[in-house]
Parts: sequence; C-alpha cells; structure tokens
Amino acid sequence: MIRASGLTKSFGDVRAVADASFSAADGQITALLGPNGAGKSTTLRILSTVLKADAGEAWIDDHEVAADPMAIRRSIGVLPHAAGLYTRLTARENIAYFGALHGLKRSTLKERMDGLMERLDMGEIADRRVAGFSQGQRIKVALARALIHDPGNVMLDEPTNGLDVMSTRALREIILGLKAEGRCVVFSSHIMQEVATLCDEIVIVASGGVRFEGTPQSLSAHTGQENLEEAFIQIVQGAEP
Repeated sequence: MIRASGLTKSFGDVRAVADASFSAADGQITALLGPNGAGKSTTLRILSTVLKADAGEAWIDDHEVAADPMAIRRSIGVLPHAAGLYTRLTARENIAYFGALHGLKRSTLKERMDGLMERLDMGEIADRRVAGFSQGQRIKVALARALIHDPGNVMLDEPTNGLDVMSTRALREIILGLKAEGRCVVFSSHIMQEVATLCDEIVIVASGGVRFEGTPQSLSAHTGQENLEEAFIQIVQGAEP
C-alpha cells in the first residue's frame, strides 16, 4: 500500500510537485499518468527515498518515507527511468549484487535469481556482460534486480520506453503477474494504450499536481469522454495555467 499526502518538491524556482495526494492499493495496478515534465518521476523518486519532499508525507505499508527510509527500501522494488546497470558485470552479477546489498543468504539468492531469470526468459543473456544489451534486455535485468528481495510494492518509471512491440507485450504480462501476486504496482506513463490495458486506477498529474484519481470508468464518466486519450487531454488542458 502506498499513500502520498500533500507532497511538494521544488528545484530552485521550478515547482516540480505541488501538493500531490493519492493512494495505490495492494493487488492493483495504479498508473501515474501525465505529460512529460508533469512531476511523475519526481514523485516516484520521493516515494523511493531518492529525493526528500519539501512538504507533505508519504507512507509505504506502515512506514513513513522520510522517517524510516531503510524500511522503505526493503519494501519496494524500483525500476528507474534510467536503468543504471553496471555494464562491466553480467546480468547475473548485477542481480546478485543487489541481492547481497539486501542481505539475502546465498542459498536464497540463488533460488530467487534462478526463478526470476526463468520467469523473465533471461537464459541466453544471464552470463553475458550488460554492455551491448538491447533496451529490452536491460529492462529485464533491471526488473529482476528490483524484484530480487521479493518486495510487496513495485514502482516502474516509464518501463516500456524504447521497447519494441514484442518486448512491450512481454513486460505487460509480467506487470499483470505482479498484480496477481498481490503486490502494489505503480507505474508512470504517458502512453494511453498501456493504461487501458493494465491499470485498475489512474492518477493524472499535470502542472505538478494531481488533477484526477479514480478508475478508467470514472475518468470517462467525469469527463464525458469514452476515449481515454480524449479524457486525459481534457483533464490536462484544464490544469494548464
């Protein structure tokens, strides 16, 4: 369970996030939707303890993000927009390194790595160095790294960015699998097809603030638009100064 209340973050004179409040439930996929520069990535970085909010609070499960960052990091798996992989290491070594950082015992680490690499179809790349991997292969490694400690909450920042059609489809199935396991899944996107295919809840962020929160059906009812793209545009344009 993820909850944000009044999150605010500025960079100099630029207000990146302004009084953002929303929640994301376990066993559901929540889309953090908005145009480029709307504050999606900044919000996820606050929730994942990378940035500290100027104001507001956030909770993941029973832990407040700013007050107990170590507990937060144990309970989340994060796929950042820039994967940040160690290119001189193999896929297996990247995953093992993060498992070791989380304190996993060697036997547990091996069992989880084997399971994740099978699930993500990584057999052919497991022992290759990451340098030279395709974007889809990098995403697989980064996702396995994010899941190695079996977190209950998963945050994905534009996970399909740069993927081809087949890789995007495979990733969608993985995201649906995370939901089926009862995890809280939050992903940021500006691609309406992903939202229509995957999400249970939509949080629309525009001009740094939350402009809508609800189901796809309630978004259509709220805007009078059956097409989600048209509904999204109506909300975003209404938020423009």
